[in-house]
Amino acid sequence: MRRLLFIVFICLSVPVVAQQDSIRYQAPDPIKAVWLGAIFPGAGQIYNRSYWKLPIVYSAFMGCGYAISWTHNRYSNYKIAYLDLYKDVQAGTVSEDASKSYIAVIPDGYDLNRVGGASTWMNTLKNRQSTYRRYRDYSILATVIVYALSLIDAYVDAQLFDYDISPNLSLNIEPQIYYDLQHQRSAEIKLAIQF
Repeated sequence: MRRLLFIVFICLSVPVVAQQDSIRYQAPDPIKAVWLGAIFPGAGQIYNRSYWKLPIVYSAFMGCGYAISWTHNRYSNYKIAYLDLYKDVQAGTVSEDASKSYIAVIPDGYDLNRVGGASTWMNTLKNRQSTYRRYRDYSILATVIVYALSLIDAYVDAQLFDYDISPNLSLNIEPQIYYDLQHQRSAEIKLAIQF
């Protein structure tokens, strides 16, 4: 039974290995790499067999997602606190109750009087709301840039897949004596690029 399983395993793996060898030298299509990356981020890098780029792509997306989530939560908290404080100021019912949202966002060790009173705290909440909305928008913009860069990388990587990087490429720099038409000598530096 073991021998039969071993023979079946070998027979099934040989065509797969042969197929992988034939695919390995086939250059990927740049447009297909972009479309795959557009549908699922990182799929363009997988299609180009640039697996080492996946942690970079996914960590960039995860970092941007975390930044969007964190800044949006801060923005929402300050927005709710500002609206609640505004309503309580208009109604004249401002209180130091810990269940109030505008009291919950006051730093530890402070109360409404130590932060400058209701009107000052309302201006501070409005400023923080604007700041975190701007940071959230920057985080969304950074996500769009990361997405675009991953698509550009997939396209360029597929385009340069079969670019020749042979060890025969070299640049030689050497001094040389030059004689002009009047047989005057001059020194020069000779740059020779060998393909």
